[in-house]
Amino acid sequence: MAEIRNYPVLRHLRSEPSMQVVRYRKGAAVQRGRGLAFWFHPLSTAVAEVPMDDRQLTLTFQGVSLDFQEVYVQGVVTWRVIDPNVLVNRLDFHIALDSGRWASEPLQQVAGLLTRVSQEIALDWIAERRLADVLAEGVSALREKIAEGLVGEPGLAEMGLEVATVRISSVRPSSEMEKALQTPVREAIQQSADEALFHRRASAVEKERAIAENELQNQIELAKREEQLIDQQGANDRSKARDETEAERIRVEAGAEHKRISSQAEAESLRLIEGVRVEVEQQMMGIYRNLPREVMVGLALREFASKLDRIDHLNITPDLLSPLLGDLLGAATRRLEA
Repeated sequence: MAEIRNYPVLRHLRSEPSMQVVRYRKGAAVQRGRGLAFWFHPLSTAVAEVPMDDRQLTLTFQGVSLDFQEVYVQGVVTWRVIDPNVLVNRLDFHIALDSGRWASEPLQQVAGLLTRVSQEIALDWIAERRLADVLAEGVSALREKIAEGLVGEPGLAEMGLEVATVRISSVRPSSEMEKALQTPVREAIQQSADEALFHRRASAVEKERAIAENELQNQIELAKREEQLIDQQGANDRSKARDETEAERIRVEAGAEHKRISSQAEAESLRLIEGVRVEVEQQMMGIYRNLPREVMVGLALREFASKLDRIDHLNITPDLLSPLLGDLLGAATRRLEA
């Protein structure tokens, strides 16, 4: 939109670079260009302003398919002005000289033209097809059809307009029909989900059964190994008992043999000692046999005296002393004679 400043006699206009400005004076165009700025007298000047940037138009319309089902289409058409001199002659783009706004609504006229052409093309395309085919061919087919129709529309080129792009965002039936169409799909999806859930549960049950069987096999194997362990322990205990019994028997036999050998050694020792003692006694008896009687008596008295701790009374009779004195005197006589 142009910016106009009002002064007492003259006015000043400044436009944007995206706007094509045409200045008229006395019914003829005296100045054209983008982003112009100039002084003018409001009583002798007329100004038209045409947008040169790309403009977007939202499309929303309703059609009926071949099987009498409602179809809603939404999209966006991008258009531009390629010849502003032609367009300014076909539509009223003059602006108010006090505010810089368009005196009429030329852009709405362009939008109405594009909407009518796009709607005619889309409705004809939808009417030739059933709803299932419309939804199956989808957005791309309708976009190509509308773009092809707008590009080939002679009225747009004659007005200096060009369609840059066509985008269709959705092609859908009514809400009731959409729910009806979604129901089989939802049911199929739900059935697939139920089947997946069933298979998952069946798989889980199968895995649990396999785990239970594995645990049972493990318990059986453990029981077998425990039984083998008990048997081995019993065999070990029996072997140990046999070994202990054999060791005890060997120990008893060794003890008995040791006792026997000890008894034999002791008996042999006693026999030897007794033999020596008997031999000593015999030798002593042989010695005592040749000793005089008085020596024997003296030895007997000495042995007797060694066995007594003390002598309280000693009785000596004449019968005892007479032989002793006789022997003593005989021994003295023999020494003298010697």
